[in-house]
Amino acid sequence: MKKFYILLGALLLNIQCSMFNAAHACTNLIVGKKASKDGSVIISYSQDDYGAFEPLRVIPAADHPAGTMHPLYHYESGNYLGEIPEVPHTYGIVGLMNEHQLSIHETTYGGREELVDTISGLIDYGSLMVLALQRAKTAREAIQVMTDLTEKYGYESEGESFTIADPNEAWIMDMIGKGPGRKGTVWVAMRIPDDCISGHANQSRIHKFPLKDKKNCLYAKDVISLAKEKGYFNGKDADFSFADAYAPLDFGGLRYCEARIWSFFNKWGAEDMTPYLSFAMGDTQGQLMPLYVKPKAPLSVQDLKDMMRDHYEGTPMDMTQDIGMGAWEMPYRPTPLSFECDGKKYFNERPISTQQSACVYVSQMRSWLPDYIGGITWFANDDANMVAFTPIYCNTTQAPECYDKNTADAFHFSTRSAYWVENWVSNMVYLRYNLLFPELQKVRDRLEKDYNSLQADIESKAAAMSKEEAIKYLSAYSHRVAGAMMDEWNQLAQLIIVKYNDMAVKRMDENGQYEKTPGGNPRPVLRPGYPESFKRQIINQAGTRYQMPK
Repeated sequence: MKKFYILLGALLLNIQCSMFNAAHACTNLIVGKKASKDGSVIISYSQDDYGAFEPLRVIPAADHPAGTMHPLYHYESGNYLGEIPEVPHTYGIVGLMNEHQLSIHETTYGGREELVDTISGLIDYGSLMVLALQRAKTAREAIQVMTDLTEKYGYESEGESFTIADPNEAWIMDMIGKGPGRKGTVWVAMRIPDDCISGHANQSRIHKFPLKDKKNCLYAKDVISLAKEKGYFNGKDADFSFADAYAPLDFGGLRYCEARIWSFFNKWGAEDMTPYLSFAMGDTQGQLMPLYVKPKAPLSVQDLKDMMRDHYEGTPMDMTQDIGMGAWEMPYRPTPLSFECDGKKYFNERPISTQQSACVYVSQMRSWLPDYIGGITWFANDDANMVAFTPIYCNTTQAPECYDKNTADAFHFSTRSAYWVENWVSNMVYLRYNLLFPELQKVRDRLEKDYNSLQADIESKAAAMSKEEAIKYLSAYSHRVAGAMMDEWNQLAQLIIVKYNDMAVKRMDENGQYEKTPGGNPRPVLRPGYPESFKRQIINQAGTRYQMPK
């Protein structure tokens, strides 16, 4: 038994150091059950962190004898922080969803640096998410677990926004510490109405909140008094804004962060979002954007996957409308987000879809189904735009090989690893985006269409089985689909390097076969050259330098 708990501690170290190390660049989107097409609660999470290797984590349910301690490790450094008493039973976790369809996602907003508890804080936000998933069945229970734990053991992270959702409810909780040596947190949790959509993206989004609506709003008893004590606020309690006090808005918080949520609301909200555009584009005096809005139409899981692929298309922040897109019209930009030239500071847009996504989750929770059927993590091991999401059911017993932590790591490539094969493909596509992306998109969309069409039949068969049989069946299905996706992606990688070698294009017939001469050699290749828009940019910059004489 002792050996088991040593191994469990090592597993928790691994999960805390790897699953939650994207501290400053994530996006969460939220769809209430009456805002979705089928009654699902749907939430999403992109874990955006350069250099991060992010497999799919599976922690089994477990019983723990009296006296067992739960080890805590810092999510970035891996340093041991201490331990807290374990509960008698912990629930199983697959990705960021537990066996009861409780899901917790996050984005870090930072907030006031002086409120980080660098002395007595024992629990970081990554550990807090794991502990809540292991100990709670519902979103409300998770809020209680998380706030109780930080009150008792201290919180060592920066300001954090959590999406906490179950098959019936979705909440946003903004949390921040009280300063060095002061255990506990100040926090506000707001329930997102069932018929609304919401989100957060590295900026605290809870401003004023109802003080007497415990059904839809929970908060720390000292959330206002601490702000007054620190000099962050001196008005009437009814006028208190959490974000204004603990994470004041600045240009970056708007243009890099709130703009992502504006784009979601702009595409899917019933309300005209034009009045909030200046706010999203960085005007701190602009009209404050609401925490949630009603959608113009119910959303599907696929709609949320596609929203995680957003680059501000069709808006004033569209990333395919300036020279930064390069010759290949790429809706991505090199980092860092800001840069200097001739003594002036400039910036790039920061969309939802970004190249540094280590993985993306779209979590689907359904109240009318048994938990082992109703809860699905649609998982992508790279930028959402560049991969096909595959379904992983919430009682899956082991991660598919391509998502497993033992298949590869951050320093060793493997053609069996989804992370590496998907990054291999996407990094070829980025550099010649308008030429290569249609090939990727064709495979991606075909696979996702297949998975969506199979879902009802797969779940109908599972519903006719015993729980144990259904879990085995759905686990096997999750593995099979992930494996089939890997086969397709390895073939896609080979197609790209063969068909598009040396900036040319080998000809293919309507059946997808390479065209050959009678002697068996490739027919003369196509040479696509520059897009029309880039030709003009060259001419405008170079003048007559490249003009052919008459």
